[in-house]
Amino acid sequence: MKYAKIHKGKFISRPNRFIAHVELDGRNEICHVKNTGRLKELLVPGAVVYLEESAGSGRKTKYDLIAVEKGNILVNMDSQAPNIAVKEWLLAGGLYPNPLRVSPEYKYADSKIDFYIEDDNRRALIEVKGVTLEREGVAAFPDAPTQRGVRHIHDLIRAAKDGYEAYVIFVVQFRPVKLFVPNDETHPEFGQALREAERAGVRILAYDCVVAPDGMKLDRRVDVSL
Repeated sequence: MKYAKIHKGKFISRPNRFIAHVELDGRNEICHVKNTGRLKELLVPGAVVYLEESAGSGRKTKYDLIAVEKGNILVNMDSQAPNIAVKEWLLAGGLYPNPLRVSPEYKYADSKIDFYIEDDNRRALIEVKGVTLEREGVAAFPDAPTQRGVRHIHDLIRAAKDGYEAYVIFVVQFRPVKLFVPNDETHPEFGQALREAERAGVRILAYDCVVAPDGMKLDRRVDVSL
């Protein structure tokens, strides 16, 4: 996935989860934050950030905050990017070599699952989770409690029982990364649900990404420890 017009700035503050103040070309610019997570370890005063200039009209903000430098790591923090990157990966044969159908936001039971994919012999439901939390080379999810995430895991357990292949794909929006783990400290219920899902046949995968200021692409499989 690629962004259009990218600008480099310096993070000042985040008065609420939707907006941030960024120093851009010597002025204070109010930007939309494309991630409602806490991001406390990323958005610290003085951090180098990257903004995408919007071409749309009728917006309150001209820029979207999409990435941040954490030491020598560039972290994409756009919550929409993981689904876009996974869709590109699925269409390119990343999961099934010759997919016949890839459908986003697939209606299953009372929920919408991120992706449905099928080939001649198989069909699968996939939930995608973007990961921005890094601790000494270990990626963790979530960075805040997510009951919605727990519900999605339970939906996949049901799907596996209904005969679908079922996957959770954790998209680590940075590199390098040594390992992915559920963040039990922040939300133990999510970790419990993930372990229950694995026992029920749901496949838990994690991939890191090649991240640049102007884009992100799914890359290498990351070991998962539950």
